[in-house]
Amino acid sequence: MKFLIIRLSSIGDIVLTTPVIRCLNQQVPGAVIHYLVKKNFSCIVSSNPYIHKVHLWHNDINDTIDALKAEKFDVVIDLHHNLRTLKIKSALQVKAFSFNKLNIEKWLMTALKWNRLPDEHIIERYLQTVSAFGVENDGAGLDFFIPSADEVVPSLVSPILSGKYIAMVTGAAHYTKRLPPHKMLELLKKIPFPVVLLGGPEERSSGDELALNAGTHVVNTCGMFNLNQSASLVKQSVMVITHDTGLMHIAAAFQKPMVSVWGNTIPGFGMYAHYGPGSVADYRAEVNGLACRPCSKIGYDKCPLKHFKCMEEHDLNAIIWHVNELMH
Repeated sequence: MKFLIIRLSSIGDIVLTTPVIRCLNQQVPGAVIHYLVKKNFSCIVSSNPYIHKVHLWHNDINDTIDALKAEKFDVVIDLHHNLRTLKIKSALQVKAFSFNKLNIEKWLMTALKWNRLPDEHIIERYLQTVSAFGVENDGAGLDFFIPSADEVVPSLVSPILSGKYIAMVTGAAHYTKRLPPHKMLELLKKIPFPVVLLGGPEERSSGDELALNAGTHVVNTCGMFNLNQSASLVKQSVMVITHDTGLMHIAAAFQKPMVSVWGNTIPGFGMYAHYGPGSVADYRAEVNGLACRPCSKIGYDKCPLKHFKCMEEHDLNAIIWHVNELMH
């Protein structure tokens, strides 16, 4: 049976589909799995041994559809579920299964603060799309595979990373999911261990400023490495401090203890760190009791109410206490 799994973006969402890929491969005899993804995110799945072929999304959807039609799939597993994927499913004219995005429940929670969200991780909803084939959650958590060419030697990045160190993710897709720079700096000054800052090119200058002002125990690698190389530094760290972002899920795939710092989004949306069967320490730092939170299921470029209490009021001493506990 030939399956097409669709998840076009982004980092965390794609990593969260890996249990579906693995379970489908291992539990359906003879399953052939193809995966459709945007080119910018193809590195996340290109080294996955459970995938037989990766297809790249073309800007022209008709080109994408033509390439997919030639494969003659038996089933489409739509883990993105939007208008573009609806057009693909309609064009391929094969049996298709789509996951429940809970858009109504998320709207009720963000707009009216009525909590009708199920108490389950998004992975369970992803796996429901393949339950008709007898596939069950194997409980093995997430996967992330790093090509050998992208493995990084921490001590060559900086001598202070030759021993135990913390990986700290400075960025996130939206401003309201990130600690403000002054809070991040204050947090870094309180950490008594070597720290490597991780992020993309857009965090390079802010990372330089943080490393310059926080102390000699902080090394900035933002913008220096690709995603797989940053994942390699996460893999070799003792623990991770992160926002609600893609590297949080990559850290969970490597079973890393972590402190996740939450702003306008909430773990209740079902996209918190997922470890599978492992008993891994996972402290979720939140500012609870705010009438305005969550204000969005994704995030904003600025706080809609201009006070940004969901990040400004974080208790950094509590975060540091948990960091010390995890490091020891």
